[in-house]
Amino acid sequence: MQQVELRFDHASRASQTHTNLSAIRQSSTGLWVAGDETATFEHLTWTGDHYGGQRTFRLADYVTLPAGPEDEADIEGLARADGHLWLVGSHSLKRRKVKSKDPEKAADRLATVVREENRFILARLPLHGETPGPGTILSGKEALTAHLRDDRHLAPFLELPGKDNGLDIEGIAVVSDRVYIGLRGPVLRGWAVVLELRLEDAGKGRMRLREPYRKHFLDLGGLGVRDLCPDGDSLLVLAGPTMVLDGPVRVVRWRPRPKRQEVVPEDDLETVTELPYGLGCDHPEGLVRLADGRLMVVYDSPSPARITPAGGVLADVFTI
Repeated sequence: MQQVELRFDHASRASQTHTNLSAIRQSSTGLWVAGDETATFEHLTWTGDHYGGQRTFRLADYVTLPAGPEDEADIEGLARADGHLWLVGSHSLKRRKVKSKDPEKAADRLATVVREENRFILARLPLHGETPGPGTILSGKEALTAHLRDDRHLAPFLELPGKDNGLDIEGIAVVSDRVYIGLRGPVLRGWAVVLELRLEDAGKGRMRLREPYRKHFLDLGGLGVRDLCPDGDSLLVLAGPTMVLDGPVRVVRWRPRPKRQEVVPEDDLETVTELPYGLGCDHPEGLVRLADGRLMVVYDSPSPARITPAGGVLADVFTI
């Protein structure tokens, strides 16, 4: 394993993007990255010994966000394919964190569930070199959750917060005209879920489903999907806990069969590598297969050892 520095500017460090990285994709000159606490995404350029030269893009400058430009979009996945950059929000409800030792106040926060509309988006932006242009979005009445209301597997989980095994999107991969959406939750009796979508333009900056979605069920041993990335005709699946746990975390290879709903047993999934994780820190959140074949992983809640003197954060690079 090697490590490489991702160096962020003062504004991103102030908003803690560097400690909340959730998605990553390679570009022709560097990396596209996103954190889950803002409504922005970033481009970092390879300088020869680190990724830097950060450019920040506000998602609201390219698509119409349901809750306006400032509310966080909880971007949990990035994909890059056919000259476009894709971004997906978690589509999850949020339960308040306990912030008080007072039992009554703590209980009240645990009873409070919040819906933030900017989380319920799937966006596609055309790329002109390393600069995005106005794009299209799946949200509102066409949001993915609207299509899941009557789903016999997933509908019961739409009213549960993401960290309570409710619906929680954390990965996206685009292969040809197929968009794969990985769910951290729910996990159904140990089986993780990946959705397969086909989308089309609906005019006025909107997208819609071109045909009914498909569901794929993967036996990840009780783990959920924390990210997806293409690898030739396969997908690499970052598998990790759906609940608030540290590990285990591993990367597995899945070869989907197009146009078929699949139930994929553990024996049909190839374990590529086990990933390190910390106790209360260093949670693997994003992965990308680099052009040279190596695998880069970025971490949410990085340990102090990952924070560099220049204000950057260290990603891991694995030869697989």
